[in-house]
Amino acid sequence: MDWIALLADRTSRFADAAAAGDLEASVPTCPDWTLADLVTHLGEVHLWVVHAVVHGTSDGDATFTGEPDGLVAWYRDAARQLVDVLSAHDADAPAWTFGPDQVAGFWRRRQVHETVVHEYDALATAGRESAWSIDPALAWDGVDEAATFFYPRQVRLERIAPLQGTVRLFPTDVDAAPLAIGEGDPVAQLTGPSSDLLLALWKRARVEDPVAAGLLRTAITP
Repeated sequence: MDWIALLADRTSRFADAAAAGDLEASVPTCPDWTLADLVTHLGEVHLWVVHAVVHGTSDGDATFTGEPDGLVAWYRDAARQLVDVLSAHDADAPAWTFGPDQVAGFWRRRQVHETVVHEYDALATAGRESAWSIDPALAWDGVDEAATFFYPRQVRLERIAPLQGTVRLFPTDVDAAPLAIGEGDPVAQLTGPSSDLLLALWKRARVEDPVAAGLLRTAITP
């Protein structure tokens, strides 16, 4: 995938959603946050990643200190810095990451998916979830990230116990092998568009299957 182009597009979409929303409104998908909190969080993450790539350490600490009416403009600048830095560094250039690969390319993918999910959050603040759209291949890649990277990491860091069962994920809109989270019985199957599966894993969509819903109450993603 052209991660840089995707990052430029998705950060722009997020900024537009934020600009169209009420910064004081609560975010239903992120309890206790307002839209302003969400915008601040994502902008600070972008700048933290910039530091991780440029300086090779995790101790970046960027905080928004401006006036509320300048928040979205500040976010756009943070996103621009992120895109510029990741464009200027080869995907295999050394960078600090929290993944197994200590290269800048890790952040290209991760920041796209971070922004995609938070764009949904921003739209949900105004009840505009239907305006959120994503290419099925990109959504399925996000499902893969959650299933094969974040879930094992959550277990390895002892943030959660391994699932006492298995959730099998079957996309209906991409030609891909199913993915599984957990192991053993009971086994639940989730089938649907990749975007729905992605939102379910990030707890942005209700899971109707009671077994799958029970298993996915666990924080398989941070």
